[in-house]
Amino acid sequence: MLAIERKNEILSILQKEQSVLVSDLSQRYRVTEETIRRDLEKLEKEGFVKKTYGGAVLNENTNTDLPFKIRERTNKSEKMAIANQITELVAEGESIVMDSSSTSLMAAKILKHYKNLTVVTNSVEILLEMSGNKGIHLICTGGAMRDSALSLGGKIAENTLLNFNVDKAIMSCKGIDMQKGITDSNEFEANLKTIMARCATEIIWLVDSSKFGRVNFVKIMDFRPGDRIVSEKVPDGNWLDFFREQNVRFVCAEDASRVDKRTAAGGE
Repeated sequence: MLAIERKNEILSILQKEQSVLVSDLSQRYRVTEETIRRDLEKLEKEGFVKKTYGGAVLNENTNTDLPFKIRERTNKSEKMAIANQITELVAEGESIVMDSSSTSLMAAKILKHYKNLTVVTNSVEILLEMSGNKGIHLICTGGAMRDSALSLGGKIAENTLLNFNVDKAIMSCKGIDMQKGITDSNEFEANLKTIMARCATEIIWLVDSSKFGRVNFVKIMDFRPGDRIVSEKVPDGNWLDFFREQNVRFVCAEDASRVDKRTAAGGE
């Protein structure tokens, strides 16, 4: 295994487990403990981890932004469970805008089989995933390339988005909090998501349960009445009561019947 591949795997483990031990990683990858320490030192210099005695912990700074390829492998089963709900929420013939999140990419892998769908996106990965499918009318925002996120943004992308009015926005975020709203770790991405929200009649937030109660560097927006939160399981605490108060619809992938758990009176 190449050193860069090992570093990326270590980051994936940290993203899920929050901490690692040098001795465990040494055995796992069959390299010396000194080699693992050098890997962790490099990750610390890049701002992703903090070294501890005998190991390291994930850097929890609110503006830490892991590379897309790491995020794509993190909580993969949870993201797939969330993405599998997308056919219940997006209909043939609709127009949607999709952000560059790894969970949206999971949804794109399912939506690309639609016979009639218009998709606007700033995601390089989604453009590649959905291209060549006759039923998909694919529109790229253009803009400045952000290599770590494999996304396009800046004024060009923002101005492109302002020309569209779509049925739904499909997006994810780094954290949702009852007081602070919906947040992200990067201003570049957050600004574009704010504009995507303005373009859409409805927002579908694809949020795995690790995001509940987290606050990140920059605010995207507050919760908007009528929008949906899709997660792989019901979050702990009084989140369902909160969604009822905000008139936000919660969809749980854990629910085998896939019933939309809209908590506001009157249904849709």
